[in-house]
Amino acid sequence: MTAAPPPALVLVAHGSRDPRALRTAHALLEGVRALRPGTDVRLGHIELQEPLLADTLAALPPGRAVLVPLLLGRGHHVTHDLPRAAAAAPHLRTGVARPLGPHPLLVEVLHDRLVEAGWRTTARLRRNGGVVLAAAGSRDPRSAEDARRTARQLSARLGGVPVLPAYASAAAPTVPDALRALAARGRHRAAVAAYFTAPGRFATQCAAAAPWLAAAPLGAHPAMAELVLHRYDEALLPAPAPRPTTPRPPVLTA
Repeated sequence: MTAAPPPALVLVAHGSRDPRALRTAHALLEGVRALRPGTDVRLGHIELQEPLLADTLAALPPGRAVLVPLLLGRGHHVTHDLPRAAAAAPHLRTGVARPLGPHPLLVEVLHDRLVEAGWRTTARLRRNGGVVLAAAGSRDPRSAEDARRTARQLSARLGGVPVLPAYASAAAPTVPDALRALAARGRHRAAVAAYFTAPGRFATQCAAAAPWLAAAPLGAHPAMAELVLHRYDEALLPAPAPRPTTPRPPVLTA
């Protein structure tokens, strides 16, 4: 008896008019395929870029699929747009994986990108250095919560150097505001870490504000492909059974 093929893995990128974003998505796609050659791995975009997610899902044969968002925190796209897209493809039994962040692998990629840009965690930087973690931003407060958690993890990875999250849109503080907040604390040697999966308008805008170093976006780093597969595998696990509740004894009254 032939075993059923594994569910398709659909990478869901936001989409950008910047052609570098599509090249990055394709590079990440190939990285995932290389790690999991027996799995049908495809790409779909939420907006602005083809192939659109709806078209990618429509092209899949009937069966199972898992949408893995190339997004870094909880927000409207993850909680609303992706479940709606899954429901609009009735020929598929589709699950939606968690966003990529927060996760320790992302912290390692952020650290590597800072080092590539010239960061060295020295005694001097521990005294007067700082990092702004520049993210896209969302009106969903859970997205900011996720970014703050990543900032704390990156700070620990950098030996205690302060890391402040900041946003390109929809949330505060902005990158310039976070840079000023670092300077007010005597942290004048500040770098901007790009908490974006790929180049685009927001990443470029945030990098332009950097007074010193501006790291590249996360991109097709090998750890990103590992993380995509981790989220895919995680989504395939059975849901945990509800914990049994112990009935309370009746309260006796006089």
